[in-house]
Amino acid sequence: MENARTDTYLITGGCGYFGDRLARSLHKKGARVILFDTVPPVQEVPENIGFVQGDIRDYAQVERAVTGVDCVFHIASYGMSGREQLNRHLIEAVNVQGTRNVLKACVEHRVSRLVYTSTFNVVFGGQVIENGDESLPYLPLHLHPDHYSRTKSLAEMAVLEANGTALKDGPGALRTCALRPAGIYGPGEQRHLPRIVGYIEKGIFSFVYGEPSSLVEFVHVDNLVSAHELAAGALTSEKRHRSAGQAYFISDGRPVNNFEFFRPLVEGLGYPFPTLRLPISLIYFFAFLTEMIHHLIGPFYNFQPLLTRTEVYKTGVTHYFSMAKAKAELGYEPQTHNLDEAVQWFRCRGHGKKSPKSFLGSFLLNFLFVAASVALALSFLPVVGSFGEAKK
Repeated sequence: MENARTDTYLITGGCGYFGDRLARSLHKKGARVILFDTVPPVQEVPENIGFVQGDIRDYAQVERAVTGVDCVFHIASYGMSGREQLNRHLIEAVNVQGTRNVLKACVEHRVSRLVYTSTFNVVFGGQVIENGDESLPYLPLHLHPDHYSRTKSLAEMAVLEANGTALKDGPGALRTCALRPAGIYGPGEQRHLPRIVGYIEKGIFSFVYGEPSSLVEFVHVDNLVSAHELAAGALTSEKRHRSAGQAYFISDGRPVNNFEFFRPLVEGLGYPFPTLRLPISLIYFFAFLTEMIHHLIGPFYNFQPLLTRTEVYKTGVTHYFSMAKAKAELGYEPQTHNLDEAVQWFRCRGHGKKSPKSFLGSFLLNFLFVAASVALALSFLPVVGSFGEAKK
């Protein structure tokens, strides 16, 4: 990666799983790296990787972080999955206002490059997409099934519109691009895999849903790191700002059924893979009821939904994309990975089936929870006109 030895990189949200992996890769190439996050790194990092504690919702703190930086990797976001998806106010503040703060600070402090970590969701809202490319239009904002996807779309638009903005007090312009990754996996991933393993160990992962032929995509963390480094390099004058103003889909380039992708994890931890397949419409309805219940009792009991409607779409409806543009313009070449490393990571930390558990007990517990949820939801049906689909 060009200029790695002399450039200084700021990574917003840099203390998360992906930020940590990106920082270590840049550091190995000789770059100076600064992590900007609300909390310090959980893992020990090399001494010369800097850390600035702050919140992207606070412009003054963002200004302090970007001073003297050559390139920003803006990966900080909120509301990707689970109960976080239901906190609309915080999602808006972090994803939209936070991004505006980062862009403004880059212009004010003469940061010439910004790579934004976006998402597939800016074009996907539950419709089938097969080998889609970057010519697809943004999904209309009112069609997004969740606030996270809507705000990520708004943030990406702002980032790409900011491309070419003149830097303050002198020559030069801000060059920006956006990467749209699939779901991230890898050893030590802390958002999705632990949640899935928790469901497996509790006996909740006892069924699959959707058509067996449905295909989705994932991206290994190392492939995503490579894509970000290549995108930053392609924003430089040496590369004629090739990626400036552009968006790129990023994945492993291997569409796969969502549940089959996780089969090695389930079986690798010693559990049987589910044989019961339920219709996606039933699971979507259950997710809707769960979200409605969370809306009602969330202020008092912020429970973790089993699934949200968006998660049902993302895991059960075919949507995968071409890597042709990323390969041609960035030189992106995804390497082949699987879940073996992740399985070993969990096993080394004591996960895995140790003794027979009462499947009947787990099933009855889950059944009672679902039945209680449905009963509670039905009791509120006369007053759910403001919840969108229930109104129709």
